[in-house]
Amino acid sequence: MTTLWQRARRPAARADDDWWSVDGNVYHGTGRPVDGKERSVVYDFEAKIRHAYKSNGPVFALMLVRQMLFSEARFQFRQMRNGRPGELFGTPALAPLETPWPGGTTGNLLSRMIQNADLEGNGFVTNYNPGRLKVMRPDWVTIITGSDEAPGMPSEAIDSHLVGYMYDPPTGGEPWFLLPEEVAHFAPIPDPEFQFRGMSWLTPVIREIVGDTAATRHKLKFFENGATPQVVVSLDPTVTPDKVAKFQALMDSQHRGVDTAYKTLYLGGGADVTVVGKDLHQLDFKATQGAGETRLAAAAGVPPVIVGFSEGLAGSSLNAGNYASSRRRLADGTMRPLWREAAGSLAQIIDVPAGAELWFDDRDIAFLREDQHDAAEIQGLQSRTIRTLVDAGYEPETVVAAVQAEDYSLLKHSGLYSVQLQKPGGGQPGTAPTTDPQEGT
Repeated sequence: MTTLWQRARRPAARADDDWWSVDGNVYHGTGRPVDGKERSVVYDFEAKIRHAYKSNGPVFALMLVRQMLFSEARFQFRQMRNGRPGELFGTPALAPLETPWPGGTTGNLLSRMIQNADLEGNGFVTNYNPGRLKVMRPDWVTIITGSDEAPGMPSEAIDSHLVGYMYDPPTGGEPWFLLPEEVAHFAPIPDPEFQFRGMSWLTPVIREIVGDTAATRHKLKFFENGATPQVVVSLDPTVTPDKVAKFQALMDSQHRGVDTAYKTLYLGGGADVTVVGKDLHQLDFKATQGAGETRLAAAAGVPPVIVGFSEGLAGSSLNAGNYASSRRRLADGTMRPLWREAAGSLAQIIDVPAGAELWFDDRDIAFLREDQHDAAEIQGLQSRTIRTLVDAGYEPETVVAAVQAEDYSLLKHSGLYSVQLQKPGGGQPGTAPTTDPQEGT
């Protein structure tokens, strides 16, 4: 694929054509932006930033919890023995992840990755500059797919495959084509509409976000209008429209808004005030907004009690057992799968030693200290198992390997048995007498 390599090292031609030919292979259906041409404007990356992340409190809180915990992990290599994981170890090959750019840290890298994945469903990192990593803004990246079928066949043909990525920032220059091995594509939630693209967890709850924002605006308007329910002022039919307009302006100036709330209302003859609607308590506003927050938390994989939502702070949710189970749900059900996906994607752009895999190291994360207590209990059970097997005559080295790998076929017996299994006075099998039978006669 010499021609493709040469093409990849220079700015790529824009993929607006239906197809092109490289080394006799026809590639078509090339331009598939990560923000998705099938999606409407409301799903635009910048729109999510402005109208969700930067202007909606529950969304910001959920993303912040995910980001703070996700960025705590470090990366190590993990040995693989017969398909089973072994010890963690480090080599200089981890340097790009530890210092991805001048002054950058692993936490900075992970924060950017999870932020882009939460907002757009995709996080892109490239090692195009040797020894340095760059997090690419997802809406400036186009996923390029190809097919060896003849022109005119659908782009989702049976042999469609990933050709590369096109990075096209709005600088006025030409876009750059990057090979798959030059890009770590972090897409923890796959998009069912496109094989190579991820989907944001915000996508299914856009209506919940709109509803929560509308509820917040409703609360704000309630206070802006004097923190009172709506009122209807009726005047005598003989009052002229001009006088009605003047009366309305006078009443608004003296009684509308927070600064003029709770003042005594004086009405002239013929004016009648009727209260309509309900206040926030009558609307059960807390329950209405709290239910929406809980649905957002469910989509984010963050229990409400962890992020501090009202429904998570009520009733028995704060009991020690319930909080511990919520913490475990976040760690085991959300964070560890995300760390696994991040390690798998970043392994694409660093040198992983043979017989090992890139893995995350969560041993120093304070949020997971309870897991360390559970791990200690598991190690206690394993140590008792090791003691039992060694006492039963198995070789200690094979006992440790079998318990660690959870594979008892690795056990090898020494041929020596516990004294409880011997006949009285029989001694150990295969051993010679220690005294001369003629002695003492």
